[in-house]
Amino acid sequence: MAAELQLESTLTCPHCGHQATETMPTNACQYFYECLGCSELLRPKSGDCCVFCSYGTVACPPIQEQKSCCS
Repeated sequence: MAAELQLESTLTCPHCGHQATETMPTNACQYFYECLGCSELLRPKSGDCCVFCSYGTVACPPIQEQKSCCS
């Protein structure tokens, strides 16, 4: 039986440390996220497909399903 997808992830801003729990999109990658603490625009780290894979507590849904993200 496949594990249930987690759709919420807590993003942590690398600039100010602010944390926010967000619902991840299941039909698109999220390349940008504006920090609610310092307004810095976050982008994925090199090699990551989205901001959730770079700064979140849970990887994005395609990665959770072991699929290619954003293909």
